[in-house]
Amino acid sequence: MATDDSTWFKRRGYLHFDAPIGAAKATKLVRNAKAVSKHAFYPLLRYDVIAKKLKRNSNGNLKLESKVRHISYAAHADSHIYSYYASLLAEAYERKLASLGLSECVLAFRKLGKSNIEFARDAFTEISNMGRCSAVAIDISKFFDTLNHQHLKRSWCDVIGTRKLPNDHYAVFKSLTKFSFCNREAIYKAFQISPNNPWNGRQRICKPAEFRKQVRDSGLITTNKVIFGIPQGTPISALLSNIYMIDFDQKMRSLAKECGGSYRRYCDDMLFIIKRGCEARVELQADCELKKLGVAINPKKTEVRQFWRYGGVQKANAPLQYLGFTFDGQRVLLRSAALAKFSGRMNKAIRLVSRTLESQLDEGEDVRLRKKKLYERYSHLGNRNFVRYGLRAANKMQSKAIRRQLKPLWGKLNKKIDEFN
Repeated sequence: MATDDSTWFKRRGYLHFDAPIGAAKATKLVRNAKAVSKHAFYPLLRYDVIAKKLKRNSNGNLKLESKVRHISYAAHADSHIYSYYASLLAEAYERKLASLGLSECVLAFRKLGKSNIEFARDAFTEISNMGRCSAVAIDISKFFDTLNHQHLKRSWCDVIGTRKLPNDHYAVFKSLTKFSFCNREAIYKAFQISPNNPWNGRQRICKPAEFRKQVRDSGLITTNKVIFGIPQGTPISALLSNIYMIDFDQKMRSLAKECGGSYRRYCDDMLFIIKRGCEARVELQADCELKKLGVAINPKKTEVRQFWRYGGVQKANAPLQYLGFTFDGQRVLLRSAALAKFSGRMNKAIRLVSRTLESQLDEGEDVRLRKKKLYERYSHLGNRNFVRYGLRAANKMQSKAIRRQLKPLWGKLNKKIDEFN
């Protein structure tokens, strides 16, 4: 396989164990299969992202829950290798999807020219067109952490049409299954690097000799010694998760078709839109096939929703949640938890600005710049924020209900800003 597409090359602005390299040097490396097969991959740098979500408990009250995600990122040369092989695999994967009739089923990590808004709209439209139907939403628990290495290797071979991985592909595969990583905070501490200004005249974290002595020989490297799990955050990880699920996607598409409906998967979120009476069969078979892959359903996130028409109006036993939206048969809404999270971030930012003004600014100093930033981040005056996203969703889904959800945010923002003036 070979690709003349250079979109795989991307300059990365982070500090790592090696120095950044240009397009010419990166191209020379990645297109030399022999060099890739012998390439010594550096450990990944890892940090944790704590995502806080508001969820309703059994009493219907909102409760704040924290979820820790491990994010790993590769050294510069390693990232170029991953990006290049991702581009090679993506071409083969798209051909495989087309041959199996799965192009409309797999939504995430592909260049489809659509966002979550369109994917959710298409699903809700299909439900409305069917009228009487059921929707079964299933979520996989700890997806990337549980991918079985042998199954991944078989799926990888199947996509590129070989019985055995070529040496260069195997080197990439091995680096992602027997991967090693360093805690970024510990590395920065070892080399006295400021997390707020890591570059500070540096081109790399350390020289190779320093790496061997102060990182490898000091026990700062952790290696994955189990037969499952790949790091989340490399340029190829997302595509590999799709490749891993090819057989499952094929079986689920056939199952949904037998049940008079459709199947779609967005990473670890699956949605079946099927005729009534097939709900238990879909849940049972999906669970069975996922267990064969070594991954498990998150039962807390499974939703089974019935839809029907009464007096010409679409009804539902409960709203369906999908890709950040809810649908009750008539209205499409943004998830209330997403709105609450946005409001919380907005209030926190305003409090921070207020404290800064009180402690640092002289009386009478112009605060228009800080106001402008608040408006850019938390109102329709910005270009890329939650409110703008919501307005795009309202337009594309023709949802007046979403506009009504967003309308109070402008007044709340100005009220909070006025409080510190």
